[in-house]
Amino acid sequence: MTRPVKSTTTPAFYLQAVISFGLSVAAMVIGIAYLPVTTWVRSFMGIGLLYVVTSTFTLAKCVRDRTEEAAVVNRVDQARLDKLLAEHDPFRND
Repeated sequence: MTRPVKSTTTPAFYLQAVISFGLSVAAMVIGIAYLPVTTWVRSFMGIGLLYVVTSTFTLAKCVRDRTEEAAVVNRVDQARLDKLLAEHDPFRND
């Protein structure tokens, strides 16, 4: 049975993702703060930004969970196949 290669996120990539996320949210907050509109419109845009950020985290979690679930199912199927092949004796006469 072959072991799948475990992919790990490097610290540099993780740091880049965190910085990128922080900069994008900060830029949107600054952009919304300096919009030449009323406070109500600015508040609506801020709530919209908050909704987009939280739904993005939820989507990322769902995609991660589905990927992990598929990996577990594949490992279980591979284990069943390995067991069947180990128990099979082509020279046995029944």
